[in-house]
Amino acid sequence: QVQLVESGGGSVQTGGSLRLSCRASGDTGSITYKGWFRQGPGKGREAVAIIDVPYNKPLYGDSVKGRFTASQDYADNTVSLQMKALKPEDSGMYYCAARSSFSGLWDDPANYDFWGQGTQVSVSS
Repeated sequence: QVQLVESGGGSVQTGGSLRLSCRASGDTGSITYKGWFRQGPGKGREAVAIIDVPYNKPLYGDSVKGRFTASQDYADNTVSLQMKALKPEDSGMYYCAARSSFSGLWDDPANYDFWGQGTQVSVSS
């Protein structure tokens, strides 16, 4: 089992920045992919940024490329998301997610085994 605890989030105006962090505990050696999904009101869960853990390769959703940067710290099992040039459409609940398999699409939430409680991001115009 893996436990994920998010921190960060909050409210900013358009163009602002926020940083999210997620610390993993438990069987962290089994993790293959970990990162962030988000869910806006009335919308499905969307992949934001996921890191291929063994190769330390970040993968980004099209809507955030060039604005968001994901990184991981092996020492404390943390994955962070630096968000810049935020837009109102970036608002939503951001969830940290992790999985222990390489099979299946990286951006499909159904392929993730472990989830954090979520942290809210609100961007006002």
